[in-house]
Amino acid sequence: MKKAFALAAAALLLSASFAIAGPTPADPRAHVYIGWPNDGQVLPAGKPFRVWFGLRYMGVAPVGVQYPNTGHHHLLVDTDLPPMDQKIPSDRNHLHFGAGQTETTLELPPGKHTLQLLVGDFDHVPHNPPVYSKKITIYVK
Repeated sequence: MKKAFALAAAALLLSASFAIAGPTPADPRAHVYIGWPNDGQVLPAGKPFRVWFGLRYMGVAPVGVQYPNTGHHHLLVDTDLPPMDQKIPSDRNHLHFGAGQTETTLELPPGKHTLQLLVGDFDHVPHNPPVYSKKITIYVK
């Protein structure tokens, strides 16, 4: 009985692990990163600042362009990663750059903030495997 339960639990975990990303393949070497600001950066309050995005082993393409090994950036502000098998939300915490932009300017209120990039496919769904950056922390003072 214990062995059957363990096998069923393992099968459930394996099937769940395959449902963690969208249907569009990504190069397993793909790497997305925030080039600026740096983790721990202190930025002046009341002034917009530039955020630029880097991507290796993949190309950037606008929403709707379905070309192998491409996607577009989403900047996550003060939030965690969304479900990897669904469309990325579009709200004040999930900023979409569907025209293929590789930088933006932000103005955030004073305080501690987090930034993270997530690459979405032609339909705003994360790739398989998902391509996301390290989450950085910045301080606006």
